[in-house]
Amino acid sequence: MNKLKSSWLVLAAIPFFLLSCDDNDDNPMETGMPSTITIENVLDSKPLVESGVFQHNGASPVIMPGESTSFQFSAAKGQAISFATMYGWSNDLFFAPENPGIKLYQDNGTPIEGDVSSQIKLWDNGTRINQTPGSTVMHPGTAETTAQNITEVSGTDAQGHTYAAASSLMKVNLHYEGNSMFTLTITNTSGNTSNPTPFSPGVWAISYIAGGNLLNPAPLYKKGSPSVNGLTKIAEAGDPMDLGNYIKGQTGIFTPLSPILVVVYNGIDNPIYKTGENDKGQGLKELAQKGDASILAEYLKKVQGVKQVYVLPAAGSTVLLPKIAGQSGGKVSQQLNVTPGDKIAIATMYGFSNDWFFATKGSGIDATQKGDISSSIALYDNGTALNQFPGAGITQFNLAGTPLTESKPIQEVPNPNAFTTLPAISNIIKVNLQ
Repeated sequence: MNKLKSSWLVLAAIPFFLLSCDDNDDNPMETGMPSTITIENVLDSKPLVESGVFQHNGASPVIMPGESTSFQFSAAKGQAISFATMYGWSNDLFFAPENPGIKLYQDNGTPIEGDVSSQIKLWDNGTRINQTPGSTVMHPGTAETTAQNITEVSGTDAQGHTYAAASSLMKVNLHYEGNSMFTLTITNTSGNTSNPTPFSPGVWAISYIAGGNLLNPAPLYKKGSPSVNGLTKIAEAGDPMDLGNYIKGQTGIFTPLSPILVVVYNGIDNPIYKTGENDKGQGLKELAQKGDASILAEYLKKVQGVKQVYVLPAAGSTVLLPKIAGQSGGKVSQQLNVTPGDKIAIATMYGFSNDWFFATKGSGIDATQKGDISSSIALYDNGTALNQFPGAGITQFNLAGTPLTESKPIQEVPNPNAFTTLPAISNIIKVNLQ
């Protein structure tokens, strides 16, 4: 828990969110009624960006010697792919890469391709006494139970049984499809070894990375610790259901919100954006791609009809982190001075995207109303950067990437979209007027 908390603090200090409060000194506030706007990141975040279950696509889900199976996923620099599958002719052995998983990019950001079998290891789940390899087939049989920690099997196990190297039993190949997407292929090459064995259906997972740290660097197992969360069902019986359901519950959305741009205006349309039109080069692109609201804020301060401009929080570089492990998400407030006819518009980046931003819908919000106005917020695609899987894109600025340019009209992000299914917007960002 302390390690995770440390990674969030690093994320909060990322330089692209170094902004300060902007007040519209050129447009003094009129005498009016006080109002306080509060914006909060209420997302119940998850540590895994993607996960799934894999199996052979033939008549049997088991991967027999000579057979292969593949699955696809997206990933950013620093993320790794982990998986687990049973050594079928054993009591409780399983294959998996060493945590945090198989490295996917070189340090310079070049995707890694080809044979990565050397990263696969054979592990003893520690829940059954081992027997001679091949004497049991994908079920616990009558082997004695035990309560040991997960250990690597390298050459021989605790009972003296001999095993070929994991990399000779299993071939793992990576192919980069482009736009942050990989295909991983697992081939059973055990047939010509002294340890021929089937592989069971398995599970795979990828952790979010924030501030350079993986939120869950050991999503499936921990070396030197007891087996948990359904891994035993895979290791003993080749059944991925329990672990698959567990990691599914750990998979979802994690994103910070950039400092919030708040604008009070009167007699004009929403000055931040208009759907159906391309970005106008006034600073919205920088907000949507990098979380930098300063350029747009400076522009808006000079727009006729704009009365007040703020970037919140006012006193630092803190992003609004989501709720993590039950802890409250980030929250900011600002007192406003509004008069009848005034409207409010806000904008903030969906931090782990290429160019998505949350903003008030249409012409804006009546500045004199009170209560929860979260239903007036929507998620938009700025149309200036090629989209990738949120939180798993090599060109996402906040994952140390450089956005790939495109030019499309601003549009609301569909849900579900080509990459993921998002929770309701009101379950990500809450906006309240008091």
